Amino acid sequence: MQLGIIGLPMVGKSTLFQLLSENQGKQITAGKTNTAMARIPDERIDFLSEHYQPRKTTYAQLEIIDIPGLSPTGEKSSNIFLDTVRKADALLHVVRVFDDPSVPLTTDGINPWHDIELVNYELLLADLDLIEKRIDRINASKKKPDSEKELEFLNKLKNTVEDGQPISSIEFNTEEKEFLNTYQFLTIKPMLICLNLSEDDMLTGNYAGKDQVLRYGQDFNIPIVEISASIESEIAQLDAEEQELFMQDLGITESGLIKISRSMYEKLGLISFFTVGEDEVKAWTINKGLNARKAAGKIHSDIERGFIRAEVVEYDAFKECGNMNAVKEKGLFRLEGKDYIIQDGDIVHFRFNV
Repeated sequence: MQLGIIGLPMVGKSTLFQLLSENQGKQITAGKTNTAMARIPDERIDFLSEHYQPRKTTYAQLEIIDIPGLSPTGEKSSNIFLDTVRKADALLHVVRVFDDPSVPLTTDGINPWHDIELVNYELLLADLDLIEKRIDRINASKKKPDSEKELEFLNKLKNTVEDGQPISSIEFNTEEKEFLNTYQFLTIKPMLICLNLSEDDMLTGNYAGKDQVLRYGQDFNIPIVEISASIESEIAQLDAEEQELFMQDLGITESGLIKISRSMYEKLGLISFFTVGEDEVKAWTINKGLNARKAAGKIHSDIERGFIRAEVVEYDAFKECGNMNAVKEKGLFRLEGKDYIIQDGDIVHFRFNV
């Protein structure tokens, strides 16, 4: 799963990329696509690792792509931007809200809503171009009578996009979803908007365009996360105890990086289940709704093929009881079959025979 970090230049994309990939201070290539793996922070893994003291702890991971900033006036920049966006499974749109004289502005002043519109316009324009080209090809084809349903579908998309609405705002029936899967539209991709605030903005909770941006997120089911990359950079340089004290002083209850990870997981319909032991405590990322047998296949195909049962304990039950023996004594240890739907936070041990 690839998460593309997009936005205009000088908005803090590269800083956020470095923070998410835990490569703060590492040299990156400006104007080029940079790729790294991001560890998904999870306090549940922290707790389980502290309990089991394993030789190895593995967090869920997500591949992130730092996509070159979209220049409002550059056609070449736009083409590079769009080509890279097409490869991403989801988008994290970083929007500048902070005002810092040492960081040049590429637009006329701080206006988060205007910047969101600029990027949205490029994505909508790319989708419209694809729609119109496909309509033209169908109309020029001798098989036009066989393509009436697709034409009807494309014209529905065209009307929506021309109205300035993303394709993700449309509700599709089963047949339309089949058509949709044959295209690579950009405004259908899951998106999260990250507002990069100044330290003062974070403390006051007020900034220019706030109501308009939050309303946009509600209207189109786009999560809005407020962070301060400058604060996150300071936090990242501290040890765990100092981090907690620093956040308390600022009145911050949760790291912005955790907010981003959780929001993107939810938007993508992903969950984590855990395997634990003295060798390794590990988070496994799966799609919500996956059954036990298919989830076992994420670990190894042999486990899926020879699946017998899943031994399941809810994370909250384990944390409350303190250890696995207490879980069993309270009857909170379950045996589940292949059709059991894995839940977020399940601690699972798969029994299999091949």
